[in-house]
Amino acid sequence: MLLDGEAWTAKVQGFKHEAWRLETLPVYRVPSEDGDIRDFLAGQRLDPENYSSGYTEGLRKIKAEGKSKGRVHIVRRPLTDYLRFEFMYYDVHSRAGDDIRILDVTDRLNPLEGVQDFWLFDRSEVVLMNYAADGTQISRELYDGSPAPYVAYQRIALAESVPFREYVNGGHRA
Repeated sequence: MLLDGEAWTAKVQGFKHEAWRLETLPVYRVPSEDGDIRDFLAGQRLDPENYSSGYTEGLRKIKAEGKSKGRVHIVRRPLTDYLRFEFMYYDVHSRAGDDIRILDVTDRLNPLEGVQDFWLFDRSEVVLMNYAADGTQISRELYDGSPAPYVAYQRIALAESVPFREYVNGGHRA
């Protein structure tokens, strides 16, 4: 079953305990971000200490409710312009409560090679994120099989990654 519009919003906002995502691509083509990416490449930056948006407020609310939202992004250096842009947002989102981790596979084998992007909700529901080769989202698909392989992928991703702040403070700057 494909998830769009209200069905997707209900899924991403209706989890009880945990929403978690695996990100595997070096570029995501999101037309609404084009202007922001141009501004970033021209040198404009967010103030991570004072930035606020509907998304960051939502993250704070999730955390206050005792829920968690997190992700692991698999990357290779050098980072693409898109990843450097995304890291700027990871900075503010992690401060607001998003548990963001980085799995850098530049100098090692990727332990999740071939695993596609997905969301895992409450370790019981999986939504597969389908993308074209250029990073344009094609669809979101509710997976109807057992979530067990995706729970295992999450475990591997968490074990093999480092917290975002540790990654950027360790010399792998955006």
